[in-house]
Amino acid sequence: MEGQIGDTVVVESERVTMAARRGIIEEVLQQEPPRYQVRWEDGRTTILAPAAGVARIEQKKPRRAKAKN
Repeated sequence: MEGQIGDTVVVESERVTMAARRGIIEEVLQQEPPRYQVRWEDGRTTILAPAAGVARIEQKKPRRAKAKN
């Protein structure tokens, strides 16, 4: 799992009744093993060192170019 600045990290809950946590990677601190500074939806910032199967990364979608008329 390789994340870049601006990608979304999704950490699934261990409980069925709780929603997944989502955050944006603000800084890549280390690639191997991965360490990211993440700003979560609730505004908190933490350092995340994801283990296999614990989190997934959703790539930041590139902006579409504006069409010129």
